[in-house]
Amino acid sequence: MASGPGLPDSLVLEIFLHLPHEAVLSAGFTCHQWFAVSRDEFLWRELFYSYYRIPRSVPRHPAAASWFREFKRLYDSIPCVEVQTLKEHHDQVLHLAFSHRGHRFSSCSKDCTVKVWDTEKPDGIISLVHSYSMRQFNWGYTQFSQFNADDTLLLVSGVYLGPHHSSSGEIAVFSLENYTLLSRVRNKPYDVFGCWLNETHLISGNLHWIGNMTSCSVLWLNKAFQDIESENVNVVKRLFKIQNINASTIRTVMVAHCRRHDSPDLLLDYEAQSQAQAQRTQQHQPLFFDLGHTDSEQEEDEDDEDEEDEERGEKRVSAHLPSYNPSGLQHVIHGCQSIAARDRELETKVARLMGSRRTKAPDPNLVSPSAPGEGEDKTYLLFTTGSLTYSPHQIGIKRIMPDQMTTSGPVLGEERSTEEFFDSLDHVIDIHGHIIGMGLSPDHRYLYVNSRAWPAGCVISDPMSPPPIAEEIDLHVIDLKSLREERRSLRAHRAFTPNDECFFIFLDVSRDFVASGAEDKHGYIWDRHYNICLARLQHDDVVNSVAFSPADQELLLSASDDSTIKVWRSPRMLRLTQPTRHPPRARKLISSLLGQRRANLNGKP
Repeated sequence: MASGPGLPDSLVLEIFLHLPHEAVLSAGFTCHQWFAVSRDEFLWRELFYSYYRIPRSVPRHPAAASWFREFKRLYDSIPCVEVQTLKEHHDQVLHLAFSHRGHRFSSCSKDCTVKVWDTEKPDGIISLVHSYSMRQFNWGYTQFSQFNADDTLLLVSGVYLGPHHSSSGEIAVFSLENYTLLSRVRNKPYDVFGCWLNETHLISGNLHWIGNMTSCSVLWLNKAFQDIESENVNVVKRLFKIQNINASTIRTVMVAHCRRHDSPDLLLDYEAQSQAQAQRTQQHQPLFFDLGHTDSEQEEDEDDEDEEDEERGEKRVSAHLPSYNPSGLQHVIHGCQSIAARDRELETKVARLMGSRRTKAPDPNLVSPSAPGEGEDKTYLLFTTGSLTYSPHQIGIKRIMPDQMTTSGPVLGEERSTEEFFDSLDHVIDIHGHIIGMGLSPDHRYLYVNSRAWPAGCVISDPMSPPPIAEEIDLHVIDLKSLREERRSLRAHRAFTPNDECFFIFLDVSRDFVASGAEDKHGYIWDRHYNICLARLQHDDVVNSVAFSPADQELLLSASDDSTIKVWRSPRMLRLTQPTRHPPRARKLISSLLGQRRANLNGKP
């Protein structure tokens, strides 16, 4: 029987516009004509905006080859399929960190061990390589780790239970060649965490209380190990000495290497993104997409200071950590209850006056925003701080100059007059909320910040009573070249603890995605360009940390209070690693679907 003339392409396209994308793909296998229409760019542009609910003012990613491929990327390349659960830890897992090559990763836990894992086995199964317990050094637990630039050393940060049950921090450095312990460095408070400056030097912190509400944070550069030359060359040098007021302290240090000639991995359309944000704020429910799967200071009087802190009634608490109750802060929170508000206000005024007279004047040229193609390579030290209350609500930025990147020279750093007792901050960005996480993009161009917002227009009259914080977590994006906040992601992840119990939730950024943990027992993945939440990763308890593989962003890890590490891969990668199976013939598939539809219309089961 001869077939009649086919439907015109315009009519087939009109029909396809009213079908879900799965049906369009299936129908495309019916004949050559339908296949050609099913790959039409106008069709996939409409399907893209309608399925992902992206405002049409947001353009397609400049690197995308077509609307069809861009739809497929967001649908098929998200690491949202759980493929393995690692249960070697016996307590809450707090942090995950990949090596720069992506062949190893480390994990820290409340069980006081740091574990190193292998990701390069031929069968794709992740296996444990080495485990080291820090209890022999009187640690309470490990909380953070980081590989150096050439993946030969591992920095491990934890809470050191010292005299009088104090909870200062300590940093340990391990060789990854034979897993030997090379050095240990004091770190106070413990949520400074510490970080690498280069292959052989790391940054630590120390804290000195000057009054009940005023303190001084000292940041030190330490050589990771001692060698023969160490007899004649310093292994430590003071980088910066910064005054803190209103019970705030410096925490969460990290180093960003901002290159002069970079091609940013995130291209922003400011007007389109602001319009998109305005439209999304009208929707109360976050958007998710079903992707087809389930969901040590080196000064001699340091020990004396610890004893003085204890005598002043300091209570050092190990709650769900890492927390924002650093050494000395509990003394302030509890001890200041007996101090009159007028006395606290007077101390702050005196501290500001002393700081204005004893702080080295900032050089505005050090961190001036760079125009495209101009400027120079810059190394920034980033950290959380504050000026209004004890909860961290500002990002502090200090530029590190080339001559400061080695421990050679005077131990106390550059010469300074008696009138320049403190170093000034080169730049400060106020987040207007409690900061609970930070992460750098792979190119170090953008800083992503998790925060819980304060109420709009709130006024802080008492630094010991910060404003209430939102349960929703905001994800801010700061351009480190222009030194301004570019946009805020839609709210999707949540946290529930109050100000004085907030703990750090580690996030991570890959070329195309950003991921974060949350207190609602899920990890979350967003697309960086379109600013949409693509997947939720389920756990049985709080998700503390997530980490993308630098070698393959379609591999993601998540760590939780349920004592597990989950391994997530994309649907695309799963298909590539599974044996090839021939799909059913297209005509049989369409006939089956049509037959099932007729049966439903006729009322048959």
